[in-house]
Amino acid sequence: MPAELKERPVSGERSPSAWEPILTTWSKGPSKTEQEKCENAEKQVRKALDASERLSKMDITVFAQGSYRGRTNVRLDSDVDINVRLNTTLFCDYPPGKADKDFGLTDGSISYADFKDLVGQALVSRFGRTGVTRGKKAFDVHENTNKIEADVVATFEHRRYTGRENWDGSAHFLKGTAFIPDNGGIVKNWPDQHFDNGKKKHEDTGERYRKVVRIMKLMRNEMQEAKVPEAMNIPSFLVECLVWNTPNDKFGLDGWLGSLPLYTDLKNVIVSTYNGTKTDAGCKEWGEVNELKYLFAPGQPWTRDQANNFLVACWNYVGYK
Repeated sequence: MPAELKERPVSGERSPSAWEPILTTWSKGPSKTEQEKCENAEKQVRKALDASERLSKMDITVFAQGSYRGRTNVRLDSDVDINVRLNTTLFCDYPPGKADKDFGLTDGSISYADFKDLVGQALVSRFGRTGVTRGKKAFDVHENTNKIEADVVATFEHRRYTGRENWDGSAHFLKGTAFIPDNGGIVKNWPDQHFDNGKKKHEDTGERYRKVVRIMKLMRNEMQEAKVPEAMNIPSFLVECLVWNTPNDKFGLDGWLGSLPLYTDLKNVIVSTYNGTKTDAGCKEWGEVNELKYLFAPGQPWTRDQANNFLVACWNYVGYK
């Protein structure tokens, strides 16, 4: 046990033998019903756009993102995250001293505000005024006859130009998505990189990575229900990123001993991430799962101390020694 982690009695304390079947249940992937829910949400949003005279003529990609796409969703992840990305108008970041004209880019044909309004109108036309609530970042689609619960975000393609060239001489860039919240600023995300990296880590850890992510999310949910204060403001995304930053050799197999129990996997993940988040230096290079944003950079809606305190609470909640 790490020196600073002290055993503390908790409500509903369980023995290691009692924990293993619970962790096994928590580790299970989404059911067929949940996958169908995701697929239906994509289909229904696509139909809403196709019914719009203007949007139906645009180059738009509709796709699920986040936990449903990455198969790390758990109960309380009630809404499917659907991205509606316009591919012909861009938000771009350029190398120092460069601008859009240096990459042959011209002004887009529609503003982001107008595009979001069009998406909102299309959703209301299909799901009804009472079935769509406009938030600062996304539209909450709910209570409709098409039986979908989804957060729909309108985005532009985002390009981060690197200053390098591709093999054919074209400018190299990293592609993501970006949008402008109604209260200002800009939010840049990397859903494809997040999915690809998570898939590879799951494979490289003997298919344990996603299991431990689900376990920690559900444990966080149970801790919240038990009013454990350190768990109250911990986003699911942060939980997934903490597990992501655990070395692969902490999962799954242990030499000649064969497959480790999930109880041991969880312990290894908590210890590793706890030790890393004790100091700024210990996790300064940690990234989000996409590996294109620092996990504890200024502006993130969480802090290193918050993550570290949560991990201590996790240790105590399970009752590790």
